[in-house]
Amino acid sequence: MPLSLVVNRSRSRLAEPASHGRSNVCQLVHGLPIGGAEVLVSRIVRCLDDRYRFIIACLDQIGELGESLADEGVEVVHLGRRSGFDWRCVRRLARLFAEEQIDLVHAHQYTPFAYAVATRAFGRRPPVLFTEHGRFYPDYPSLKRKVFNRLLPDNRDRFIAVGESVRQALIHNEGLPPHRVEIVYNGVDVSAFGRDKVDRNSIRRELGVGDEEFIILQVARLDTIKDHATAVRAIAAALPRHPSIRLLIVGDGPERETIEQAITGLGLGHRVTMLGMRGDVRRLLLSAADAFLLTSVSEGIPVTILEAMAAGVPVVSTAVGGVPELIEHGKTGLLAPAGDAASLSESLVRLAGDDDLRRRLAAAAHQRAIARFSEAQMIGHYDRIYREMLAARVPAA
Repeated sequence: MPLSLVVNRSRSRLAEPASHGRSNVCQLVHGLPIGGAEVLVSRIVRCLDDRYRFIIACLDQIGELGESLADEGVEVVHLGRRSGFDWRCVRRLARLFAEEQIDLVHAHQYTPFAYAVATRAFGRRPPVLFTEHGRFYPDYPSLKRKVFNRLLPDNRDRFIAVGESVRQALIHNEGLPPHRVEIVYNGVDVSAFGRDKVDRNSIRRELGVGDEEFIILQVARLDTIKDHATAVRAIAAALPRHPSIRLLIVGDGPERETIEQAITGLGLGHRVTMLGMRGDVRRLLLSAADAFLLTSVSEGIPVTILEAMAAGVPVVSTAVGGVPELIEHGKTGLLAPAGDAASLSESLVRLAGDDDLRRRLAAAAHQRAIARFSEAQMIGHYDRIYREMLAARVPAA
């Protein structure tokens, strides 16, 4: 497939030629639908556009965030990857690197990383920064990846994990050398979650919820890994003890119908509401939510929890992946084992019945978000790594 048929290009101040003094950096992703890792990619591009010329290459889809960046003038390329390992896609990517004189590739997730390294069979050889944002569930060691990871990356490439749990998976399951795997924690713009809230009652009326209802917000892609079924069961178990509890689910995905059936099957249509995709999650956190819930069976460093912490909303979550790196049980939130609807229900009931506990957990979490998980810290780390890799690179072929 000719590259011109799969490229969405728009030049502006964000897409000036390298002669203007900026290095050419390709963000290589599966796609940019709305999601935690994808939001972080968009923030890197927007925050560092004055220092680097970014090109975004999407293997599978452009997505809503990709369309938004293209509208702003960022060069966004859709490569149209086919199933299996698509060597034609590798060739298109190699051609893109050559045409755009790419100096550095930032690959997000493992498959984009493998494609970036594979392009070295066809010419230009920019160094690759690989960021692993999360892990599949269940997460098993892969002999094939261990061999690939030992033989094909070179000493210019660098590896980033978004948290210690992800770092350990890269070391033990992917065979990456421990000394080469660095942690860069995800971050959010804490200042954007100011504590000044707009009229709570008007937003609740807009959402169709009562002023006295205890609103629990869950923001996650409707996917099996997020385990919304456990969230629904937890609400069912909590209602007899605290009838004012209500769950609002934000997101979309392949499990929507299954979740709707679970809600109907438990007779919870009046207590669990699916809001679909929303562009105002910050507003919902600041002005409508009394608590935040995440029931995933696997996570990296979930941006949605960071947003809840920044907004001063107490968190109840499963203790999976990097979540315990964010939430200390009983101090900055409440944790429960994955799939344990009873424990999650107990935590929700505790929060609903204890104003002081909610305030204490929320305040501690907000301070932790400021101290450890700000967007400024995250962007600063990536900027430093970009500069180090570009300074150390050898001339590309």
